Amino acid sequence: MDLSNLKPAEGATHSEQRLGRGEGSGRGGHSSTRGTKGQSSRSGAKERPIFFEGGQTPLFQRVPKHGFNSPFPTEYSVANVGRIQILVDEGRIDPDEVVTPEALEEVGAVRTTDRVKILGDGVIEDSLEVAAHAFSDSAKEQIEDAGGSVEILED
Repeated sequence: MDLSNLKPAEGATHSEQRLGRGEGSGRGGHSSTRGTKGQSSRSGAKERPIFFEGGQTPLFQRVPKHGFNSPFPTEYSVANVGRIQILVDEGRIDPDEVVTPEALEEVGAVRTTDRVKILGDGVIEDSLEVAAHAFSDSAKEQIEDAGGSVEILED
């Protein structure tokens, strides 16, 4: 057996069904399996969208509008204190120097230094001085409990 004589398993393939080629074709006859008359039997008819409710006012129009999405959101690159601790343990961040957004980008912890926020997931044990644009309350608390300090950078 080799690649030149492989073929599909028995019953795995079917011959193409040709619609609308007479009653004797066994598939559709004059109406091509579309039923008789009406909008959906015509050419160009498309399936209605999943949210169509038969002409009844759709749910998304019945419930009131609420909320607001700012067109100019403040977007941050995030790094967790646990990740910073791992980088310190691996020797990729010097614990004696200030941990800046540039240092985090250099080791691949964040993608950009535009705005960096430090979050509190994980555990930090080393006393570090961390500078970033924003800190979560839990991250700030963990860094200060470990004997470190936080510095909030201005844009």
